[in-house]
Amino acid sequence: MTTDWNSMDNESFRAQVRDFYDRNYPAELRNVWRYLTWDEVKDWWPKLYAKGWAAPSWPAEHGGMGLDATKQLIFHEERLDVSRGPDFGGIVLLGPVLIEFGTPAQKREYLPKILSGEHRWAQGYSEPNAGSDLASLRTEAVLDGDEFVVNGQKIWTSWCLSCNQMFALVRTDKTVKKQEGISMLLIDLKAPGVTVRGIQNLSGNQSFCEVFFDNVRVPRANLVGELNKGWTVSKALVGFERLLVGNPRHCLFALERLRAIGQAHGLMRDACFVDRFTQLRLDVEDLGALYERFCDIVRSGGVLPPEVSMLKLFATETVQRITEAMLEAAQGLGGTRDEQVFDGLPMDILGIYYLARPTTIGGGSSEVQRNIMSKLVLQLPG
Repeated sequence: MTTDWNSMDNESFRAQVRDFYDRNYPAELRNVWRYLTWDEVKDWWPKLYAKGWAAPSWPAEHGGMGLDATKQLIFHEERLDVSRGPDFGGIVLLGPVLIEFGTPAQKREYLPKILSGEHRWAQGYSEPNAGSDLASLRTEAVLDGDEFVVNGQKIWTSWCLSCNQMFALVRTDKTVKKQEGISMLLIDLKAPGVTVRGIQNLSGNQSFCEVFFDNVRVPRANLVGELNKGWTVSKALVGFERLLVGNPRHCLFALERLRAIGQAHGLMRDACFVDRFTQLRLDVEDLGALYERFCDIVRSGGVLPPEVSMLKLFATETVQRITEAMLEAAQGLGGTRDEQVFDGLPMDILGIYYLARPTTIGGGSSEVQRNIMSKLVLQLPG
């Protein structure tokens, strides 16, 4: 029987979430500042799946929890020490898109495998010459009978070494305006002709990859939405991505560590530090309210408006300010990669700082988000 979590009072729901994670989440995976690999979470994920909590925002009829915006925020607040694994491509991005645009056969085939962890999905959008200008992508898919033949390259593919599937934008018509000749395909990364190479980042992790396609054959049944209408599908997915990146969880995680550093160094008696901490805390509260507003739009079946770019801007720039404050408050310890413990909280301060640096670039840079706001929200001249 499906539980109606939204009918539960907030504090009872919070207590249930806290109790489940306290009893079941592995201690060695708590408070890890980076995203975890599939190998690290593969023993934990079946417990989350068996609980029915793999997809908090999905409708219950598709195996999700069906949480409203307030319950989602509580769910994430109680998971601050629960490190994220490579699940967001399927759970947060592709799943909602398939629910909206997928065929019945695609929903039956892919949604259960996303929930179980059998399929881990990478996002194939950016290319060497098509990042912020995504419509300039050149990876090509040519229809050959009942299959597409895919050739090209994707780059900055997040956590692809932990994934075995990819949803990708490909060019299927070169004769029309660039936005009108794009389609979305579901590609098996184990298919012949696919090569995945890791890219090491500043932290020493291979959280990004480049992916090459050499005459990769993809069934036509793996087309999401209509042929050459992938830009429409993509815009919906990008909205979900900005909702993901705008989740206040990362800011709450960093803010709690800033508080711990301040407490350990006696800075809570320093007026300048308290003033800065209070301003950041209020920014995170505002971010939470804004996040709830956009979650409500999605839950009610509405289309995310261009204003969702503001959420991405606010979240990523706020987490950068918090991590900068952490670095300063830690004083000499802020410049080391060794794990430190402040007020009982273990943390790699420099690692968290590094992790926050690319957030204003990924998912559409801050400059692109401001252009969207200027053109589509404020309607300023281009």
